[in-house]
Amino acid sequence: MTLDELVDNFEFLGDWEERYRYIIDLGKKLPPMPEEAKTEENLVQGCISKVWMTANVHDDQEPTRIEFIADSDAFIVKGLIGIALMLYSDKTPEEILALDISNLFERLGLDEHLTVNRRNGFQSMLNRIKSIAKEAQA
Repeated sequence: MTLDELVDNFEFLGDWEERYRYIIDLGKKLPPMPEEAKTEENLVQGCISKVWMTANVHDDQEPTRIEFIADSDAFIVKGLIGIALMLYSDKTPEEILALDISNLFERLGLDEHLTVNRRNGFQSMLNRIKSIAKEAQA
């Protein structure tokens, strides 16, 4: 899914209750993360809720693609993970690093409806994703 498609989906929804349900549903659709992957090492630093993230770098194919796997102990955060993975998972390192979603919350209207802590946590997830992509490029 592209950023524009995501924005279109949000604009289609009516009120914020529907939009929150959509975000939560995105989180429910995440592939399950194995319990053994929920380690201290895989915790994303900077998130108030617990967020675990790992990646499978598929460098045995051309071009190299990165698949992210993540989970959280909070429903809304899990939905935000769903948004991040829709935009970044199964992309090349170059595509990941080139994708600028700095205005994502503004375009979705989330800047007014999510706490600063949630926005900072989401940024921490994006930093982790970009870091993994940079490592895969090297």
